[in-house]
Amino acid sequence: MTSNKKYAEKAKLVDSSTKYGLSEAVSLLKQTARAKFDESIELALHLTTDPKKSEQNVRGTVSMPAGTGKTIKLLVLARGDKAKEAEQSGADYVGAEDMVEKISGGWIDFDLVIATPDMMPTVGKLGKVLGTKGLMPNPKSGTVVTDVAKAVKEFKAGKVEFKQDKTANIHIGIAKVSFPEKDIESNIVAAITAINKMRPAGLKGNLIKTATVSTTMGPGIGLNISKIVK
Repeated sequence: MTSNKKYAEKAKLVDSSTKYGLSEAVSLLKQTARAKFDESIELALHLTTDPKKSEQNVRGTVSMPAGTGKTIKLLVLARGDKAKEAEQSGADYVGAEDMVEKISGGWIDFDLVIATPDMMPTVGKLGKVLGTKGLMPNPKSGTVVTDVAKAVKEFKAGKVEFKQDKTANIHIGIAKVSFPEKDIESNIVAAITAINKMRPAGLKGNLIKTATVSTTMGPGIGLNISKIVK
């Protein structure tokens, strides 16, 4: 069976006009996964915000109760004792000016960058490199910190950043298909709850307009979040 036919068969299991309850949606995620590898599960939210208004920019972090199933390569830019803390806490790469120079030279073999506040004047020079890839450390994303050890452990354990794009959408990796259904559910609830708490002051009505979950290769499944967002 070709890939398109496999997708069509799986898509028949989902009614695109229905907003499914959490448990039913997660069950469908399991049924619609079709790849031989352990597919990732993504949550996509469309917000009611106006991305052109800076005060309505929704951004933050959430710690997934069951982790994400993804191993990230974490770089910490710090000096002295903070650098030692990062190494002892499990950071994959640690450095200061040496790492900044290495990145300037084209090296970018990492998924996340954490920096201490004193490093930011130097890190700022990497704006064109890290900024375009969404990797620039930022206090709002929990990646500019003084407690390096805590930050490293949290991100390694499944803490992830979320940020709305120019079309008021947020895409966030939730789990892997192999996760138990209850773990997938708890991660979805944690993500939606955390994002909803970032509702900009003055915004009228609900923050989240629609929510959809899907596997890497599967169809989108509409999610009824009325029982999650209260």
